[in-house]
Amino acid sequence: QVHLVESGGGLVQPGGSLRLSCAASGVVLRINTMTWFRQAPGKQRELVAAITSSGSANYADSVKGRFTISRDNAKDTVYLQMNSLSPEDTAVYYCNAEAILIGGSVADYWGQGTQVAVSS
Repeated sequence: QVHLVESGGGLVQPGGSLRLSCAASGVVLRINTMTWFRQAPGKQRELVAAITSSGSANYADSVKGRFTISRDNAKDTVYLQMNSLSPEDTAVYYCNAEAILIGGSVADYWGQGTQVAVSS
């Protein structure tokens, strides 16, 4: 089992910045890809950014050049630095982790979500 705890959300003005964190805990062999998703009111959950255990990252087109995903493997923590925020970035942001469990099976885990609101 993996427990994910997100933090760093809040209210920010347009053009501002926030840094989200997601810390994973649990007894697993390895955590592979860690991903940030978001879900705005009335919309489907969408991928924001993902990063592999080796540090390879990919981003949704809507956040490229503004958001940066990074991770600290020693702490099993993933970060999302969000700059130049706009009201369109308002959503609940969720952390997802793909873990290799003891025994070799693969499982997906989700955090509880953290609210990001961009408004003047």
